[in-house]
Amino acid sequence: MENGIGVMDTKLGMMSFFDSSSAIIPVTVVDFHEGNIVTHVKTEATDGYNVVQVRYWRVRDRKLTKSELRHLEKSGIIPMWHLQEFRLQSVVGFELNKWLDVEDLFKEGDFVDVSGTTISKRFQGGIKRHNFKRGLMTHRSKSHRQLGFVGVGTTPGHVYKGKKMPRRMGGTKTKIQKLKVVKIDNDLNVVRIKGLYWINKDRGGEEVTPKEDGIESGAEGNKTGGSAEIGEVLE
Repeated sequence: MENGIGVMDTKLGMMSFFDSSSAIIPVTVVDFHEGNIVTHVKTEATDGYNVVQVRYWRVRDRKLTKSELRHLEKSGIIPMWHLQEFRLQSVVGFELNKWLDVEDLFKEGDFVDVSGTTISKRFQGGIKRHNFKRGLMTHRSKSHRQLGFVGVGTTPGHVYKGKKMPRRMGGTKTKIQKLKVVKIDNDLNVVRIKGLYWINKDRGGEEVTPKEDGIESGAEGNKTGGSAEIGEVLE
């Protein structure tokens, strides 16, 4: 089952939302005001596969390369930063410079998968990164927060691959599934999604992709710059 066409957005933050029964729901607020514009449509006749290319986040001309600017100028499209391609079975109805509206893709009560670049925690030790226990903090202790023994003796004489050790934490691509769309504000172009996801909101650009019947597809798009994705609505 294929993923549908998606849109990218910007994470604004979190808030409390009161539903019809006055229950408090923690929601993540995402914004679509920067626009999602179709910049290129590939078909099986010309490229061998059906793809809709979408760009997001208005930027100055100097932020893009000359080849990117020429690509956008051919279609009369303003410079946009984030790029995402969605492979579809059919591209009928998609035209260049078409604005993708959230209200046409989502409705309240839908479920979405969220994927993107997590917030970076920089270099961290084993205690924070892997929840290791520390040693005694007394005077005679020689191992307070140190990792400890990592070798395996003379044979095989090297550290096993995948050993839990200090290294960079966060800043990686991840996906969170089945988050519910609680409220869609068409006036402000804002969507409230139940729960939280640890996506870096300072990087901008989130991708929302409808998914049919809740069956996940393996299709992935190309991405430039820092963007996160809210993906695949579960019908």
